[in-house]
This record gives sequence, C-alpha cells and structure tokens, in this order.
Amino acid sequence: MVVHSTIDLSKNDLTGEIPEKLSELVHLGALNLSWNHLTGNIPSNIGSLTDLESLDLSHNHLSGSIPPSMTSMTFLSHLNLSYNNFSGQIPVANQFGTFTDPSIYEGNPHLCGTPLPTNCSSLMLPPRDEEEDANESEDKRERFWLYGSIAFGYITGFWVVCGSLILKRSWRHAYFNFVYDMRDKLLVFIAVNMVRAKRRFGLETN
Repeated sequence: MVVHSTIDLSKNDLTGEIPEKLSELVHLGALNLSWNHLTGNIPSNIGSLTDLESLDLSHNHLSGSIPPSMTSMTFLSHLNLSYNNFSGQIPVANQFGTFTDPSIYEGNPHLCGTPLPTNCSSLMLPPRDEEEDANESEDKRERFWLYGSIAFGYITGFWVVCGSLILKRSWRHAYFNFVYDMRDKLLVFIAVNMVRAKRRFGLETN
C-alpha cells in the first residue's frame, strides 16, 4: 500500500527557487507552496510527480512557461498558478483540458490560451531589438536637428535680406539698381556673344 504524503509550506516567507530534488518525491499527493516569495521557473521534471492530486503555487514570483511535463500528472485534480509571472501558452493535454476555471491562471498577464480570453497570437509578436530602437530614435533626432537647422538658416537669411530692404529705403533702391544693372549687363553680354558666334560660323547677313 502506497501512502501519499502532503507538503504544505504556504505563508512561510520562503525565497529562492523550487528545488529540482522535489520532483523525486514520486508518491507526493499534495504540494502547497502558495503565498511565499519563490522565484525562477517550475522545475522542468515536475511531471515526475505522477501521483500528485493537488498543486498550489499561487501568489509567488515564479516565471517562465508551464512545463509540458505537467501534462503527465494525470491524477491532478486541483491546480492554482495564479498571481505569478508565468508566460506562454497553457498546456491543453490530459488533465489540463479539465481545468476550465480562468481563476487558476489569473494574475499572469503573459499567459494565453484556454481557458483565458487572451489569444496566444497577440502575445507572440516578434520583440523589437532595444539597440535597433535606440538607433532609430537617434536617427530621428539627427534628422530633426538637420532639417531644423536648414529651415532656421533659410528663414534667418530671408528675413535679414528682406527685412533690410523693407526697413532701409536707401538699401532698397541700391538693391534694385544693382539688379537692373546686372540685368542690362547680362543682356549686352548675350547680344555681343551672339554676334560673335554669327561671325565665327559665317551666319551674319551682308
């Protein structure tokens, strides 16, 4: 006759990780480690506890995924993993198909799948690389300062010239006289060169 033992260490301010050796207690019937300060992952070989009927790991700081080996715990009838930091998809095989109460997994915002309303596809978007984000942000800042400097220089230069012409009447007259003078010189230059070109190629009429 096999005697199933019970371990209840709830509310004991326990810290650290769940020891791997715990999985060697193959005839353990119930395990309660709730309301402690446990961290790390559930041991990957916890599925060795095939006689376990009750498992309560709620209200800790455990993380990682729910080990697939737990689907081997076919006698498990009570499970509570709420209020930890578990992530990934909830197993669906064997006993996990009978755990339809969402409160079993509540308080784990990164868990998904039945019976939770969170669809796993919404949590499996590829993570952005932090260095890539930093480089992109730096490029945006550089472009902002470049375009800002160009715009500032253009506006400043425009108003220096136009403002001077508007405020100083003598400067305005001198500026337009300069423009007209340059226009006349340009027209004379073009006309002279056209005459020279005609003479050179014998196109001037007698």
